[in-house]
Amino acid sequence: MSTIKDNNSKVLQGIVVSDKMAKTVVVKVPRYIKHPKYGKFLKRDKKYKAHDEQNRCKVGETVTIRECRPMSKDKNFEVVFEK
Repeated sequence: MSTIKDNNSKVLQGIVVSDKMAKTVVVKVPRYIKHPKYGKFLKRDKKYKAHDEQNRCKVGETVTIRECRPMSKDKNFEVVFEK
């Protein structure tokens, strides 16, 4: 799971952890950071709310989300569906 730049919008890949809201899913995106002193790599997760217009995503699925205009107070991503 990684971070990719796409036309000046951030694209992230993560796992859906909640689909209980209408047209919204919560996606957990992991990242690895290096400890500044000891050098060990640590896993850190962040949760993003993403817009899912057709409510197609289910808990446990791996999805790709893309940064978009603000759709609500804390929803700035949309789910990308590849065909």
